[in-house]
Amino acid sequence: MELAYVCEWEKRPKITHCPSIPLVCSWSCRNLVAFTTDLKNDDEEKDVSHMIHIIDTEHPWDVYSINSGHTEVISCLEWDQSGSRLLSADGDGQIKCWSMSDHLVNSWESTLSSSLDGDPIVALSWLHNGVKLALHVEMSGSTNFGEKFSRVKFSPSLTLFGGKPMEGWLAVTVSGLVTVCLLKPGGALLTASESLCRLRGRVALADMAFTGGGNIVVAATDGSSSSPVQFYKVVVSVVSEKCRIDTDLLPSLFLRCTTDPLRREKYPAVTHLKFLTRENSEQVLLCASNQSGSIVECWSLRREGLPVNNIFQHRSPVVVDKQPTILKWRILTTTNDLERVSAVALPKLPISISNTDLKVASDTKFCPGLGLALAFHDGSIQILHRLSLHTMGVFYGSSSSSTQRSGDDSTIKRQRAGGPALHFKALQFSWTSLALAGVDNHGKLHMLRVSPSMGQVLEMNTTLRHLLFLLEYCMVTGYDWWDVLLHVQPTMVHNLVEKLHEEYMRQNQALQQVLATRIVAVKASLCKLSTATAARACDFHAKLLLIAISSTLKSLLRPHVLNTPDKSPGDRLAEICAKNIDTDIDKVMINLKTEEFVLEGPPLQSLQQLIQWVGDFVLYLLANLPNQGSMVRPGFGFMRDGASLGMLREMLVMIRIWGLLKPGCLPTFTATSDNQDSMQLLFRLLTKLWLCSRDDGPPQDPDESLIDECCLLPSQLLVPSMDWLPVNDGVIVKLQGKHPLRLQFGKASSLPGGGSTAPLDVFTRSPSSQKMDNLRCVHMGVCPTEDSKACTRCGCVTMLRSPNKTNAMKQWEQRWIKNCLCGGLWRRIPSTLT
Repeated sequence: MELAYVCEWEKRPKITHCPSIPLVCSWSCRNLVAFTTDLKNDDEEKDVSHMIHIIDTEHPWDVYSINSGHTEVISCLEWDQSGSRLLSADGDGQIKCWSMSDHLVNSWESTLSSSLDGDPIVALSWLHNGVKLALHVEMSGSTNFGEKFSRVKFSPSLTLFGGKPMEGWLAVTVSGLVTVCLLKPGGALLTASESLCRLRGRVALADMAFTGGGNIVVAATDGSSSSPVQFYKVVVSVVSEKCRIDTDLLPSLFLRCTTDPLRREKYPAVTHLKFLTRENSEQVLLCASNQSGSIVECWSLRREGLPVNNIFQHRSPVVVDKQPTILKWRILTTTNDLERVSAVALPKLPISISNTDLKVASDTKFCPGLGLALAFHDGSIQILHRLSLHTMGVFYGSSSSSTQRSGDDSTIKRQRAGGPALHFKALQFSWTSLALAGVDNHGKLHMLRVSPSMGQVLEMNTTLRHLLFLLEYCMVTGYDWWDVLLHVQPTMVHNLVEKLHEEYMRQNQALQQVLATRIVAVKASLCKLSTATAARACDFHAKLLLIAISSTLKSLLRPHVLNTPDKSPGDRLAEICAKNIDTDIDKVMINLKTEEFVLEGPPLQSLQQLIQWVGDFVLYLLANLPNQGSMVRPGFGFMRDGASLGMLREMLVMIRIWGLLKPGCLPTFTATSDNQDSMQLLFRLLTKLWLCSRDDGPPQDPDESLIDECCLLPSQLLVPSMDWLPVNDGVIVKLQGKHPLRLQFGKASSLPGGGSTAPLDVFTRSPSSQKMDNLRCVHMGVCPTEDSKACTRCGCVTMLRSPNKTNAMKQWEQRWIKNCLCGGLWRRIPSTLT
């Protein structure tokens, strides 16, 4: 486990917190990290504000701090399943729901709230949406994604008409009250509260889990290790437009350490109570502590048979056949005496824990999802196996050398003299369990890299297989794969991209269409990590834009009669262009029904900048064909990509037809001859190149005549300079080395330049260069005056407000309101960077 980077406050505030309520940290599936601090004025001992801070992990210095408006210490932060909304709760019973303003990760607003005045919230959770996946390590070698990641039958906590899950949240208060807030389709809140049991008592700690039948299980304790840990079944329903809560008692348990005569009084307080996973209510983790140490116990709920008295066995054979059973908590395992635990992090990766999967994971040393993290007051962190609680890895804090040992029990007992003053008050795993985020008692945010093998040395092929498995999981689920990239070394990139493509091509056609753009985005992220493949990242980003423009232009086509065959005009266009290998664009055009291409003038004219990009891109590719002797030049990836070249060829035919109807929509080329038919020339050369890389034949090298003609292109047409990608200002390319980074919030300039690899010329921009709107394909000038936003993943830049008034261009822009081309989130670019 390594320290990847540390973010510090530019001016470090005082951190204060209630002793029983730690600082809070939460990590979303979109790699947004939310954490809290409670600021106090240095001169006055009164609270200034209770702050919530949100960062995206690729730009950790760009923190968005929210003056939450909470009147007491914030005790809970919870992201929803989509990673776009955040719940916060405090010690006064206030619950607030935060959502992105204008879909920007650094702009948030509170849209909904509820309150239980004066009743502190101790546990908070969104209702379950019924989506549950199981990740099978045993099937990691399978060619079918459906076998690797299977959908588990799971019911939502509450359903609307038609089985759609109803959104809402559930909270438990310190007085033993459970409250539910439901989000009605119209936006109104439906709330209800109910006591967990008839005899309400103090609840110091609580946690919630969900069952496959749609029920909710709440675990609660009053904080004393001598008291039972109670479990309750909670059922939420809507009756006559009113929310109803039904609760029922479940079997309880007493900690093992309180029944041990040697430890009966040793650990008086329960400090942590967690279900091992939110979809498994049958396994719970408990931590009891004293002032100097802790002990951790793992319990499991099992169904056991009750012995039947002999008198009933002789009289009723039915009783013998149907032996009565009872649910009972049994201890799975317990640790030895530990240092005092300050924070607990549980894995979110839904790894299957069947005996076969566990055996394969052990044999291949695949550890993500199997370990839970314990942070101690001496500054160290231990990763323990979630079932056996044996040590898988140890991290010794930033004040000493960062070392990792696997399965070495002596490291637990090793006591370091004068441990570090800082320790983690909050700790969270990423969604693939390959990174840890933590907030320490000095207010610093830490990011720790967690090895997939827990530091055990593996063969390169095994390491690649593990990373490939997790990248496929992120592709299928739509989760962000930033934390997987932390472990990809530059030498692995080429092999990972090739293997990922091979696995993708083995899927059925329907799944390939669903994942078509997502896999291109994953490849682009990987290729940025190595100078040998950085040019391919440009190609993949251009391919995303090409796919989007192609689908948009084809969607404008309409059949001229209603009773049309099954194929759409776009499909017929693709089929005819694939069969007709003529190099004359007009001869290809004759075979099409031109009435399907008849459009009004304004839509075509407003899309001219996208059409211009297609023309410029074809010209750029052909003009650079003679220079493609190595893979380091952008555009190389298209020379053998028959599908993309065919897509460009189809669009040139469409543009040619539209140019007859509306000449103003045609791309503009600067030619040296007045009688030069630029479209005809580009189509002829593009067709020759496409014929060399068609899918129905073996790939061929371009012949000498084609290369000679492409060599003459710059003397016939002015070749534009293509702005492929903006400068990558993220942190991921800087984390390839082993040395930790130290960053400051609000200071992007503090990021060390260069990293381990020198940037390519294509990624560099001079201060006097034109800034490009990568989505609208227009120039914004050297010093843009318009507010802009950038993608957190690929760096794509676009203007916040639309300069267009036409419906066609507005429809294009609406496609990218929530997400970028690559699926990444948007962040507002600070004015100093703009």
